[in-house]
Amino acid sequence: MDPQNLTTTVTEFVLLGLTQNHQLKYFLFIFFLIVYIATWLGNFIIIISVIADHRLHTPMYFLLANLAFMDVSESSVSAPNLLSGLLSKRKTVSFNECILQMFFFHLIGGAIVFFLVVMAIDRYVVIYKSLRYLTILNRGVCVGLVALSWLGGLAHSAVQIGLLIQLPFCGPNILDNFYCDVPQVIKLACADTHVVELQMVFNGGVLLIIQLICLLISYTIILLKIRTHVTEGKRKALSTCGAQIIMVCLLFIPSIFIYARPFKEFILDKVASIFFTVITQMLNPIVYTLRNTEMKKAIRRLMNRIFISGRELKASFVFE
Repeated sequence: MDPQNLTTTVTEFVLLGLTQNHQLKYFLFIFFLIVYIATWLGNFIIIISVIADHRLHTPMYFLLANLAFMDVSESSVSAPNLLSGLLSKRKTVSFNECILQMFFFHLIGGAIVFFLVVMAIDRYVVIYKSLRYLTILNRGVCVGLVALSWLGGLAHSAVQIGLLIQLPFCGPNILDNFYCDVPQVIKLACADTHVVELQMVFNGGVLLIIQLICLLISYTIILLKIRTHVTEGKRKALSTCGAQIIMVCLLFIPSIFIYARPFKEFILDKVASIFFTVITQMLNPIVYTLRNTEMKKAIRRLMNRIFISGRELKASFVFE
């Protein structure tokens, strides 16, 4: 290590990205660009469909639209860095931009994790308190639960960043990743980070494990209830619960792999990071729309209205 670097405050970080293979870079750029566009389109269609269709003005679809907004937001924090890094030979980011990126990434990611608990509460109420569902989860309660999810994400992110920025950075500035994240950045601190790492693992990884266990227990209880009382409405709930369990596992398992262990480099770190920062956000709208008949009908009605409006607009130009 250059002795001069030990007394120089780091002002920027160099991101190595996914790979240094130039041919592979172009392939990955096209692939992840398609994924990013699909994420935006899928989640945006869900949001517009819920807003435009009065049949979807229920707690479940209100929550689904909020999840779609969170997915788009989280993907927009990391995916642009992934794409730009694949096209540039040397991707650099300033220290302040890196801190800001980590803050928003953990803010939105934390909000999603807490929000999945809200989605489980929604399924629990619709199964166990179906007659009072709209009364219990009224608009005010739903808005409050969404706000609590964002506050939980804010608290998580504030703790992570607060622990990080108190460390001195005066040595190497190379991050072996495609975006700034706590496990990689903390390893560059020129100080003993053992205690801080333990605090971060507890704030991130342990919390993820506890929430995953609670979610799996709650969904197990719900599925047992559905099994003993099979009706048409319960079948729809079973389909929804099954989709949510799949997405919970796809999000939590890679996240636990990254944040619930000592911050040491493993060969699968980048693969896991890609999964919960880019891929899951694209799969959410696919899973929820393909397994939800009402949502598919609403999207068809929305597309028909757009198509009819386009034809009417074209016809008006012709007559003019």
